[in-house]
Amino acid sequence: MSRRCELTGKGPMTGNNVSHAKNRTRRRFLPNLNDVSLMSEATGRTYKLRISAAALRSVDHRGGLDAFLAKAKDDELSANALKIKKEITKAQTAA
Repeated sequence: MSRRCELTGKGPMTGNNVSHAKNRTRRRFLPNLNDVSLMSEATGRTYKLRISAAALRSVDHRGGLDAFLAKAKDDELSANALKIKKEITKAQTAA
């Protein structure tokens, strides 16, 4: 399982541990990923996603999973999220 957010594409970053003596060693900054279940109003289904805490706040801010995916760029989304986005747009156009 990759350490990448399914909605925003946020992944590990690299940097340095810097000691008091200014010795530098390489390190990784990992995203804060959480397994969450998000409900879609258009399809009425619950989807399990692995997203970052920042993405979860963004989903709440935009008004839910449907609104977030409507504005999201396709190149940032995972294959699973793209499939969910297509299901939601299909359900919205049918309604």
